[in-house]
Amino acid sequence: MKSNDFSYYTSRFFQSYLPGTRNVSGNTILSYRDTFKILLTFMRDCKSKTPDKVSFKDLDHTTIEEFLTYLENDLQCSASTRNQRLAALKSFFRFVQVERPDLLAECQSILTIKNKKSPKPVIDYLSGEETELLFKQPDTTTPKGRRDLALLTLMYDSAARVQEICDLKINSVSLTVPAVIRLYGKGRKTRNVPLDAPCVEILRKYMKENRLQHSEMSNTPLFFNSRKEKLSRSGVGYILSKYVEKANENGGHISEKISPHCLRHSKAMHMVEAGINLIYIRDFLGHESIETTQVYAKANPEIRRKAIEKMESKTASLSMSDWNENPDIMSFLHSLR
Repeated sequence: MKSNDFSYYTSRFFQSYLPGTRNVSGNTILSYRDTFKILLTFMRDCKSKTPDKVSFKDLDHTTIEEFLTYLENDLQCSASTRNQRLAALKSFFRFVQVERPDLLAECQSILTIKNKKSPKPVIDYLSGEETELLFKQPDTTTPKGRRDLALLTLMYDSAARVQEICDLKINSVSLTVPAVIRLYGKGRKTRNVPLDAPCVEILRKYMKENRLQHSEMSNTPLFFNSRKEKLSRSGVGYILSKYVEKANENGGHISEKISPHCLRHSKAMHMVEAGINLIYIRDFLGHESIETTQVYAKANPEIRRKAIEKMESKTASLSMSDWNENPDIMSFLHSLR
């Protein structure tokens, strides 16, 4: 095997294994790419190994453990981010152990590295009143304000992840009764999400104004910037932050640290508060497991209290009766889009 064997298998991993064998999404590939870029930076800065000189003999169990410590201590990554980076590396070494049986022992050793337990995150969400105040902030006398209102309304009404909204195209929007949008979520999974009448009306006006209802626009992003490019995650975050600040200037008390994901949390919490079945909410949000959805019910003390009361009443009644070979590995990773 040539000296750049690590570069060779890294290329194979990204160009063939992930998109072909595993059929993972583009977002997953980009996340894994970032992990490798950080790993190579660590090897350069902490191990004096330039990217083109890194080989498998440099990447043993101890080095990977040191890299994970570097993530937490030097880069101030959370335990959750540390675990995500580890998952990317484990996926790579599972691939390598099949391609290179001679490296099986070291790969197996790396695969024994455990995830770090992380505290359960506090769910930030807006109350009904805060949500209503936020939606009043866009200036609907301007095209940009009308776009922003449509964006915020759809993000809340569909409880879509921010990347799902950024990737949403016209051909995935149907405003005829019953109105739905098709979202492409994690792991290339799709789901159809119903829309409420007020959201449909706002979207219909927005699409008509921008002439997006015509068939030739079917592959166009639903939300785009001044260059007609789809909005980025950071762009959506900027839009939300702008209106949060404006809402607070108008008497609101919304945390300035909220992210676009907060609108997803808010919709989920409001559905739970309305007494909607958790199984339906799970499917609406695109969760694999009902346990993921249950965090919303557990986050609200009032809902917990009512659940306990319901259990007590049931107890009382019972008692009664889911590369081409490329030595310049860093340039290769940068090229992935």
